[in-house]
Amino acid sequence: CSTEDSFKYTLYGCIFSMVFVLGLIANCVAIYIFTCTLKVRNETTTYMLNLAISDLLFVFTLPFRIYYFVARNWPFGDVLCKISVTLFYTNMYGSILFLTCISVDRFLAIVHPFRSKTLRTKRNAKIVCGAVWVTVLAGSTPASFFQSTNRRNNTEQRTCFENFSEDTWKTYLSRIVIFIEIVGFFIPLVLNATCSTMVLRTLNKPLTLSRNKLSKKKVLKMIFVHLVIFCFCFVPYNVTLILYSLMRTQTWVNCSVVTAVRTMYPVTLCIAVSNCCFDPIVYYFTSDTIQNSI
Repeated sequence: CSTEDSFKYTLYGCIFSMVFVLGLIANCVAIYIFTCTLKVRNETTTYMLNLAISDLLFVFTLPFRIYYFVARNWPFGDVLCKISVTLFYTNMYGSILFLTCISVDRFLAIVHPFRSKTLRTKRNAKIVCGAVWVTVLAGSTPASFFQSTNRRNNTEQRTCFENFSEDTWKTYLSRIVIFIEIVGFFIPLVLNATCSTMVLRTLNKPLTLSRNKLSKKKVLKMIFVHLVIFCFCFVPYNVTLILYSLMRTQTWVNCSVVTAVRTMYPVTLCIAVSNCCFDPIVYYFTSDTIQNSI
């Protein structure tokens, strides 16, 4: 089967450069608003602040990745390579989980507004955020253990972010992929879909039809933006990652599928990375206080 996918270096270099500029500006502004200008902070803004921090940490690693994809050489050593890999997965699945927290919080506020008052507190939100960080680090850090820089084709150039051996995929990485896909993608996907459906059903009940139409419209817009960003950024990559894992473990050896997956993987990864730029849109539509601060 053909393993030609060198187009990815140009693609990564271009997309990551744009994400770095836009993501740096957007998330710095978001963190400034969360920490300096917001007069009212609640559990939702706690989740959004952690999401912005996660995005910004990853954005800081992008210049190293951009250099690597342009020069096709990693001169920064093993440690920074491992940190970059860890922060990539931490951001990816941290973003998914923090967006899910926002979705669940919205569900509790609208579907169970009275019963959830004791649950929806800033203290509990901080505990949940701590649990999210522990979970994503537990899932992403092991992947970096198997990542080290290697010489490219017996030259002085060194690689990072690629060239895991088939044995590593079969023995370790496939299990890590299963863990992060279940905990970091499928469960959050189900929660997001379920919470959004329940909120929509609640808003359509006769008792809620008399609510302020403008308020209901804002909630609907919020749900729409949230789901579009979630599905656009994360679904293609995670589906492709499963196929890519099957390919690398030689569970799936059909050449046409292998070629398609090798082509789609870089494209969907770029889309996933762009979540750093789209997350601030979620902040804007989720919080009235942020809209008033801009």
